[in-house]
Amino acid sequence: MMAGAVRYVLAENDRTGVVAELDPVQVACLRGTGLVKARPQGPGTVRLLPARRVGAVHIGDVDVVVTPKVSIARLLFMLGYAANPGFRPENVDGIEDEDLWPAVAETLCRHTERALAGGVLLGYVTEEDASTVLRGRVRVGDQIARRHGIPLPLEITYDEYSVDTPENQLLRAALRRMLAVPRVSAGLRARLRHLDGRLDGVSSLIPNASLPQWRSDRLNARYHSALRLAKLVLNTSSFEVGLGGLPVAAFVVDMAVVFENFVTVALREAWASRPGATIGQYATTLDTDSVVTMNVDVVHAVDGVPQIIVDAKYKLEDKRGRYPNHDHYQMLAYCTALNVDAAWLVYASGTSANTPRRIRNSSITITEYPLDLDVRPQQLLGQIDHLATTAWSSLGLARGR
Repeated sequence: MMAGAVRYVLAENDRTGVVAELDPVQVACLRGTGLVKARPQGPGTVRLLPARRVGAVHIGDVDVVVTPKVSIARLLFMLGYAANPGFRPENVDGIEDEDLWPAVAETLCRHTERALAGGVLLGYVTEEDASTVLRGRVRVGDQIARRHGIPLPLEITYDEYSVDTPENQLLRAALRRMLAVPRVSAGLRARLRHLDGRLDGVSSLIPNASLPQWRSDRLNARYHSALRLAKLVLNTSSFEVGLGGLPVAAFVVDMAVVFENFVTVALREAWASRPGATIGQYATTLDTDSVVTMNVDVVHAVDGVPQIIVDAKYKLEDKRGRYPNHDHYQMLAYCTALNVDAAWLVYASGTSANTPRRIRNSSITITEYPLDLDVRPQQLLGQIDHLATTAWSSLGLARGR
């Protein structure tokens, strides 16, 4: 961090916040990132409070950080795993830095170095050009519209074997994004610059444009984890000039969404060998007139009929070891609407064991299932596998199909 810079650090469950000396432009930029709430406290001061997100924002010479209740390595694992799935447990082993910017930069360097160890990926890229030599095919419509009967040059389209592939464009854009952020050591910056240099000839992405799409195949297999991390960096971080010309770098994620996506993908993987399909954000209605709509986090359906409901809650238990009652009311509504007897409330932490609660005057059982997020990734996935097996066995379908 540059000399004279100020750093404000909050925990994601901090209810008191910190008082910060910020000018109106800094406050406006900070609010725009969505990381924290900034409540006026006095002349030139605001109280910063977490806004249900974690991450880091750098504005001019000010850093604001909201730390997650899980380690940075676990955060990166859950973020990356939910992409396709992307990360495997070994992808974040050894990431010990608890400062977000260097942890992300180190992870990106590591995966990009592995991806490029076998050389820069080449591929056929479709190019459009005006040429006096016929190559590929003529774009007849453009030739007529632009040349008005003049035979040369020709408006042509051809395939070029090049380094300028979507895969390399994503990697280079992510490397350059991380070169722009603060709190990255000189050693890490040197690695980022070296990797950027290896991608010489790869074009820059257009600002605010959609990211280029790539297709997973055996030729780009060594790039896969690096590409998923690159996309993660580009989707969750930003670097721009904000109000008043202040440089603003941000890496902000909504942990409730991260947790929900992680649970959904992990359960889909765990049930992949079972009959049926696992559906995220399953749309249904509570009433027969289809006025009261609902979206269930995870539904596993067999032959199109819902059998298991799972709702992911990024919540803490209270001092009595209890979770909010309204979570159970919500699950009861889901079960009633979908005619399902087995429902699971998956929480992001807790000390109690799995707790089934049989609903009075019904056949519905709602089970509280806390996950320990402080364990290693393989153990975390093991907890999901146990949930998937237990939920499936409770149906009596494992032997019947």
